[in-house]
Amino acid sequence: MTKLEQDLTAMLEPAVEALGFELLGLEFVTAGRHSTLRVYIDHENGINVDNCAEVSHQVSAIMDVEDPITNEYTLEVSSPGVDRPLFKQAHFEQAVGEEIRLRTKLPQDGRRNFKGDLVAINGDVITLKIDGAEHMLMLSNVERANIIAKF
Repeated sequence: MTKLEQDLTAMLEPAVEALGFELLGLEFVTAGRHSTLRVYIDHENGINVDNCAEVSHQVSAIMDVEDPITNEYTLEVSSPGVDRPLFKQAHFEQAVGEEIRLRTKLPQDGRRNFKGDLVAINGDVITLKIDGAEHMLMLSNVERANIIAKF
């Protein structure tokens, strides 16, 4: 998570929780002049469009007042969906036994993209089983991770 994403999480999390939702995490994706702030929320009863609109309204108000992003961006508020993103250590702990896809910030074992079964997480170490072999990755080196949905 970038410094900006950490600052935005700290700024927005109390407001999202005050509305009764969990802020799973967020992503700020820059693509030239078309940047996107994507905020993922969850609730034990699930998320619907009205929930997303309610959180979007609150987040927009905070962002307008605090103005932490100086360039133009689009705000998206979303449920985690079936390919649930994993942001925090607790998310990885809940996903043990699931197949996940992750990308590291820095290469490890000559690559940055991994896909396998999440076997364990101990502190800052994630253990993935890929083609029968276990790979240990540092949680602090994970750029992005998602559960792979099975239908």
